[in-house]
Amino acid sequence: MNVSRQQAALNDDASEGAERGPRARTKRLMLETATRLMQAGATPSVSEVAEAAQVSRATAYRYFPSQAALVQAVVDQGLGPILTWHSASADPERRVADLFDTAMPRIEAFEATFKAALKLSLDQWARRQAGTLGGEPAFTRGHRVGLLKDAIAPLKGHMPPREFKRLAQALSMIFGVEVLIVLKDIWGLDSRKMRSVTQWAASALVRAAVAESVTEGDGIAPATAAG
Repeated sequence: MNVSRQQAALNDDASEGAERGPRARTKRLMLETATRLMQAGATPSVSEVAEAAQVSRATAYRYFPSQAALVQAVVDQGLGPILTWHSASADPERRVADLFDTAMPRIEAFEATFKAALKLSLDQWARRQAGTLGGEPAFTRGHRVGLLKDAIAPLKGHMPPREFKRLAQALSMIFGVEVLIVLKDIWGLDSRKMRSVTQWAASALVRAAVAESVTEGDGIAPATAAG
C-alpha cells in the first residue's frame, strides 16, 4: 500500500483520537464547512472558511496553516474508502477493475470538491510560472500513484521496472477527476457510460502490457497473465 495514502488515513485516525471535545468539534466544523463550499464549486481560503464557519481566523490557522493544507484535508476526507482500498486478488486486471469500481463512484460523488482542488493546483502552477507564488505551500497530488502501483502489484517482478512504471503511468491518465472532465464534460457521457469506458481502457492497458512482456520473453506467471 502506498505510504502517502496510508499515512493520510492513519493521520486522520490519530487526529480524531488525539483531539476531543471543543477542539475536535471546531476542526470538524471547519472541514464540514470547507467541504460544503468546495462541493458548491469554490476553492476557499482558510480565512473564507473561518468566516463561513464563524470561527476566528487565528483559530482556523492553528488547524490549517495554509490553503493547501485545508484543501488537502478536505480531499483526503472526500477520498474516504479509496485511501484504504485493498484487494486480495492475484489477478492484476481484476484488481484494477476493483479499484476503479471502488474509486470512480466516490470521485463522482465528490466531483465538485476534486475539481476545486484541481483548480487550486492549476492556479498555483500559473502563479509559479509567473513568479508570484512566493512562499505559499504547494498543494500536492499523488494518491493515484500508490493506488495504481498497488493494483498492478502482482506484475512486479514479472516485467521490467520500467514497463511496470509505464503501465501505472498509463493507467493514471484514466483515473481521477480528470476522467470526468474528459468523458462527462467534453464527451457528454452519463455516469454509466463513463465508467464503462474507463473500465474498458484500464483492462486494455493491463492486457497490452502483459502481452508485450510475454512477447519480449519476460516470465509472466500464467495465473497473472490470464484475462
